[in-house]
Amino acid sequence: MSNTVHKDTGLRRTGTYSAVAALLAGVMATTSFVPVANAAGLTATSFTADFSAMAALKDLAGKVKGKIAVLLPETTTSARYTSFDEPYLKKAFAAAGLKADQFIITNAQGSESTELTQAQSAISQGASVLVVDPISSGVGASIETYAKQHGVPVIDYDRLTLGGARDYYVSFDNVGVGTLIRKGMEQCLVDWKVQKPQILVMRGAPTDNNATLFAQGYMGVLKAGFDSGKYTKVAEPAGTWDPATARTTFEQQYTAHSNINAAVVPNDDNANAVISYLKTLKVPAKTFPTTGQDATLTGLQNVLAGYQSGTVYKAIYLEAQASAALTIYLASGTQPPAALINGKTPDSQAKIDVPSVLLTPLWVTSASMAKTVVKDGFVDAKKLCAGALAKACAAADIKP
Repeated sequence: MSNTVHKDTGLRRTGTYSAVAALLAGVMATTSFVPVANAAGLTATSFTADFSAMAALKDLAGKVKGKIAVLLPETTTSARYTSFDEPYLKKAFAAAGLKADQFIITNAQGSESTELTQAQSAISQGASVLVVDPISSGVGASIETYAKQHGVPVIDYDRLTLGGARDYYVSFDNVGVGTLIRKGMEQCLVDWKVQKPQILVMRGAPTDNNATLFAQGYMGVLKAGFDSGKYTKVAEPAGTWDPATARTTFEQQYTAHSNINAAVVPNDDNANAVISYLKTLKVPAKTFPTTGQDATLTGLQNVLAGYQSGTVYKAIYLEAQASAALTIYLASGTQPPAALINGKTPDSQAKIDVPSVLLTPLWVTSASMAKTVVKDGFVDAKKLCAGALAKACAAADIKP
């Protein structure tokens, strides 16, 4: 993914922050960096499940000034932040040699005002770098404006703040995520012998830039299929990350269009909402493809059971290590290696390309589950294979 450039298709965001626009001319605050030979070899592909790459940063960790602060957004729509991001970030910082009192990790629990207050509090406690996963681009831009006013560089984590003033962005290749979803759907249509595919296209929340990038990826070639008549796009309703809303949306669309026989769905939780409804209608397994993302326990079980074609696995330990490494470079006044910053992501509102660390996602099916999410410990094999799924796990060579 070296030098990957993504095109943004536009996104509505909450709030208007005119102060950000006024700062755009000087958005990238100048910082005095010094080159160092040590750890110069780190690249975007250096990170592994054993966190061994972080040891190369120990000399730099001893030069870190101030604290590093990480602002996580919520736990309502995704348990990843408490189950994976926070513990992995702590492990990455510790593996690099930072002490517990050198970093702060908070979670705003879905409150934009709380996330802004946590950012301000972190800076008042001496934070020299902020890592921000914004609840929305609006609050993200407000946080980044405040940080710039106080001379604190910012890294967008997982989600890009549109119209923001961050210095770097760390995430998975989100257009690539959408591309994997599209490829998974196309393969499943063949494998499950779906005749004359009538596809409902679902999206994530319009306030999330990632949802736009995901859709860009899966609509890329699907659109060609729609245009050629190979597939029929039945509808493309407004997006959401709320599973209950996704279910209601699907029910309404399926009631209006009973010919729907496949659904492109951007994450596992929304896919499960769709699948749960299909089960009430007694729709058999391996007849109605859905897609997903996040490799949740439920999503993986739906894949094993034949209700979901696959799921995108984003190994969060990679994202956590890349972010921790980048913060240590910045907090120690060291220029990050060019091979670590392997791409650019356009901010369509700020009209700038944001230097980015873009990590590689994986498409997981029953055939690859054992060698990916199970091997990495991302999912508990005993829970995955519970009850009626024991036979499917055995067939997939998954050993609880």
